[in-house]
Amino acid sequence: MIRIGIAGAAGRMGRVLIEAVASHPEARLGAALERPGAAAIGADAGVLAGLAPVGVAVADDLATVAEDFDVLVDFTAPAGTLDHARACAARGKAMVIGTTGFAAGQRAELDALTAGIPRCMASNFSTGVNLCFRLLEIAARIIGEDSDIEIYEAHHRHKVDAPSGTALSMGEVVAAALGRDLRQVAVHGREGQTGARSRTEIGFSSVRAGDIVGDHTVLFAADGERVEITHKASSRMAFARGAVRAAVWLAGRPPGHYDMQDVLGLRG
Repeated sequence: MIRIGIAGAAGRMGRVLIEAVASHPEARLGAALERPGAAAIGADAGVLAGLAPVGVAVADDLATVAEDFDVLVDFTAPAGTLDHARACAARGKAMVIGTTGFAAGQRAELDALTAGIPRCMASNFSTGVNLCFRLLEIAARIIGEDSDIEIYEAHHRHKVDAPSGTALSMGEVVAAALGRDLRQVAVHGREGQTGARSRTEIGFSSVRAGDIVGDHTVLFAADGERVEITHKASSRMAFARGAVRAAVWLAGRPPGHYDMQDVLGLRG
């Protein structure tokens, strides 16, 4: 049984992750973490997630529970994830990271901190989204040069970064397949007299509304036909199950940076 720690255990994603761990036959909850001062400190993590008690109290210091887990799953915020990475790196603990919104400097620091431990990091841990990444690579190679490419994403009102990490990953997959630098060709929203679009642009549009879990569509619009590759998530459980699957896969792996394509055997 792989012992899994959950960072941000009291959050929306944290509670679903606890539920996903409880339902996985090869995993058990080893630790649950929240920020100092959080109301959930000391609560039973199972009860917090709406389950039966599991005998794991929510802690506010990773150092006090580091011996209770093999892999830490972190879907928190960049600053918190960096703190957890420092602690995990110092103790040789593996990490599954679903946090998005890192600034360039933060991402470089994270990569350096986790260089000596097994790390699986992805913008989206859904099996369906990762299948879409492969389909996008194929579509871009076949019709990308003859298409205008637009990426649309929608999430709940509480999401603080835009475009979503998944949308950016989709753009990176498409751009790489076409030999383009996404930083040079990305266009984020349009307003006013923008002029005719360039064929090399990759456009991004973001919606924040209601309780939308996550919708993503990549449009390849050529003259006379369109191809759309769409993924719609109806529950956070899709992400949570993928993250727990990644944690079980990661346990015991040699140090290195992995992603969900590795977990699912989709690489190459």
